[in-house]
Amino acid sequence: MHPDREETVGNGEAEEMDEGLKEDTSLGDIPLYRPRFSGMVRQKAYIFDGKGKYYNKDWDFAEPKENEFCWYHVELPKINQKLPLFAQCLIDILCPPLKLQDILSLVSNGPFCSHVDGALVFRVNSSGPPTSNYTFRLAARVTENSVITVSLGRVPRLGFSPMSESLLSQIPAVETCSIGGTPSHHGGDGNEGSGIVIREHVLEFLLTMNHSEEADNPVPESVSNLVVHIIDTHLDHLQDITTKFEMELDSVELELDKGGFALKKQMLDDRRFPKMHLNLQRLLQVIAHGEQVFPRVKEKCSSKKWFSSEDINSLDELIGRLRRLKENVGFISNRVTAIQAGLDSWQAEQINKKLYYLSFLSIIFLPLSIITGVFGMNVGGVPWTEQKNPEVKAGFRNVMFVCVGVLVLVLLCFLFPALYSRIAAWRRTIALKRSWSLNRKSYLKRTLPVKERDSYIRL
Repeated sequence: MHPDREETVGNGEAEEMDEGLKEDTSLGDIPLYRPRFSGMVRQKAYIFDGKGKYYNKDWDFAEPKENEFCWYHVELPKINQKLPLFAQCLIDILCPPLKLQDILSLVSNGPFCSHVDGALVFRVNSSGPPTSNYTFRLAARVTENSVITVSLGRVPRLGFSPMSESLLSQIPAVETCSIGGTPSHHGGDGNEGSGIVIREHVLEFLLTMNHSEEADNPVPESVSNLVVHIIDTHLDHLQDITTKFEMELDSVELELDKGGFALKKQMLDDRRFPKMHLNLQRLLQVIAHGEQVFPRVKEKCSSKKWFSSEDINSLDELIGRLRRLKENVGFISNRVTAIQAGLDSWQAEQINKKLYYLSFLSIIFLPLSIITGVFGMNVGGVPWTEQKNPEVKAGFRNVMFVCVGVLVLVLLCFLFPALYSRIAAWRRTIALKRSWSLNRKSYLKRTLPVKERDSYIRL
């Protein structure tokens, strides 16, 4: 990388640059606008001797010696930026020697596996906000003596570091707080020197890991070992996210069992479970991309002379592991759906209770509203109720007759469909009984013996 290339070009300077470009200027001579987050990009370069040792190397894309191979890894930052800005950043880092088609094949969204310019390129880039923990991007360009990978954010256990004593090989002692607030250690002989003290949040983090530490990575001895290592760490990352999600779901279920009205209402207001569903769909999308890409990687690598048969079998095992992970994520999605259904039924029950109380109050005040409505009517001006005409003295009674007539008409409108269906059913029943009696009479006529009359047979 060259940080000194980055420039902040103002509007006036940009106009001067555009005016300074001549019509015969070639496309390669046009200056590019460098992305502003290029300083946040992490780059790692390793060279392997093929005998189980590795060294850090410069970012120079130099050809390795015989039996050696190189690995160049670019880690893009998890910030909200558009895809073209990530592409510009990779162009700044990887060009040359890579061409534009190589960059586009590494940074584009969706699954991909094919040969690009003589190299095997595959990617499992999912669409979504880059800041989300459920958005994954991993692309690789594989040749016989070099591998170039691009990832979004840090992938655990992907890199290599000097060997150190692993935390998992220590005798642990968990630090907890007693009732008085003083820390106490449990493990070994009860003393601090009997084992390394592991805090509770560190232990919770270790429970989400499905792999060993970064220092325990076996150093690849060939390009095929490195490809298997890259895919294996990607699956470990997916497994870690799935395990963390499952532990979070367990804690949510425990809170729902202990919580009351306020907690359930807060979860509904925060739309917590719909967000979980969205994250699971993003995770399933990445797994589906892997199901499409990794079998094709295995198929294409099986025809390479430099790809060993043992690593082909390892790829086959990783593909089976990915399918089992997909089934597990499906089970988790069903759990989220069941919890969401339970919350929806609880919300519907609360609404029904409120409606029940409201209907009970309306029943109480219904007679009062009828009485006030009837006896509070002003019938003056209504036909047949003229108060000044001495011959018409029952104006109120006439209005009540009109109301009763309207009520009867409304009731008939509501009862007519049911009455019509009953009448139609009764007519069908009568018709069936009549047809059955006619059929029975004709059957009896055909089966009973015919009496002879005057030596003639009755037809």
